[in-house]
Amino acid sequence: MTEAILLVGGKGTRLRPLTVHTPKPMVPAAGVPFLTHQLARAKAAGVDHIVLATSYLAEVFEPHFGDGSALGLHIEYVTEEEPLGTGGAIRNVASRLHSGPDDPVLIFNGDILTGLDIRALVHTHESTGADVSLHLTKVTDPRAYGLVPTDGTGRVLAFLEKPQTPEEIVTDQINAGAYVFRRSVIDTIPVGRAVSVERETFPELLSAGAHLQGMVDSTYWLDLGTPAAFVRGSADLVLGRAPSPAVPGRRGDRLVLPTATVAPDAKLTGGTVVGEGAFVAEGALVFGSTILPGAVIEPGAVVTDSLVGTRARVGERSVLTGAFIGDGAIVGADNELRDGVRVWCDACIPAGAVRFSSDQ
Repeated sequence: MTEAILLVGGKGTRLRPLTVHTPKPMVPAAGVPFLTHQLARAKAAGVDHIVLATSYLAEVFEPHFGDGSALGLHIEYVTEEEPLGTGGAIRNVASRLHSGPDDPVLIFNGDILTGLDIRALVHTHESTGADVSLHLTKVTDPRAYGLVPTDGTGRVLAFLEKPQTPEEIVTDQINAGAYVFRRSVIDTIPVGRAVSVERETFPELLSAGAHLQGMVDSTYWLDLGTPAAFVRGSADLVLGRAPSPAVPGRRGDRLVLPTATVAPDAKLTGGTVVGEGAFVAEGALVFGSTILPGAVIEPGAVVTDSLVGTRARVGERSVLTGAFIGDGAIVGADNELRDGVRVWCDACIPAGAVRFSSDQ
């Protein structure tokens, strides 16, 4: 296997305001755009040609990655004029593939952080003679996902979208967002319209008698679709819980990029990342958080499990817990923000304006 398609066209609406100015795969995780980790893992698995299926803010990808040579890859870009869904996006880039009809093509969703053994998935695909092979993972609560029951040999029996009743939950195996397609199967996807592989392509292949194979790999897996999950994923990359050859530094409690400044008595723990040109002032405490380039954390601020956007500012003694601050926003001194609050880009919260406790 030498080719892969990465689906990076989504708007990332669940991640806003992180994605107001930046497409989801380009939001920094552990110091580099998240897509960098996926590209590096594909390269490590033997892929050398990758097609990026882009749409939302498509113009930002190529200036950053170029032709891919810096990563040892050949990268091409295909932009959808209008959203085509997962299946439509795959079909839309098919003309850029060089594989023969029976060759395997790896396909990744652009928002999954995983420790998947990519080579093992390809081996499963080839050894079973499957038309499509799917990475499956087990979850405790599968109601938010598509269930994929399999028989004793791993052959897929059905696709069950987001079950709600106990009777509908027939397995804890879910579609984990990575596939190997036989190249000829990609050509059967309809051209020029929106197609969902999960709701249309896979069920139709199954009903037509195609061989769909599941491989359960229960190593690290995280859907980065929400701000809280994204921050957690970044911290897990820094801590070494999630594997990636692209983390720009040693694994540990913190990752401080070269041009960032951190006061000697500031405390950074829990997989915190401080981006290029950011500043963390004296007495600040930052745990498990992502501080994006150019952001400022003022003296005495406490930031936990949060993301502070590019060039944003957190004022003195402010306390952020599970808060997500958009690019350029200002949180004045002595505020308390928590429990998933999202401050939009360039917004300004005056000093002491938001509290969950007394100001005394």
